[in-house]
Amino acid sequence: MAGDYAFVAAPQKDLNRIYRVDRLTGEVGACQYGVKEDNSGVTLCFPPGEGAGKQEPGDYTLIASNHEKESAVFRVEQRTGAMSVCYVWKDQVICTPPAR
Repeated sequence: MAGDYAFVAAPQKDLNRIYRVDRLTGEVGACQYGVKEDNSGVTLCFPPGEGAGKQEPGDYTLIASNHEKESAVFRVEQRTGAMSVCYVWKDQVICTPPAR
């Protein structure tokens, strides 16, 4: 069965990154456009890393701040109000521990 995902763009104005979250599990990933040496395009995706994997089942969404120089987004569990900050670090998405 296909997952139910939410998507949000990173607020950073010069970054073409989109984050996605599985609404039930809270798992977060991200993709962005890249350019190869031959000037052709490629989709670069970053899998879930530390803290970005499956969480307790819930009702998750992503929220981008209005800070135009911020590349991270917030993962929010809408039933409890718990929030994590998620961002790309090296070759994966990592998220801080949930807090309220």
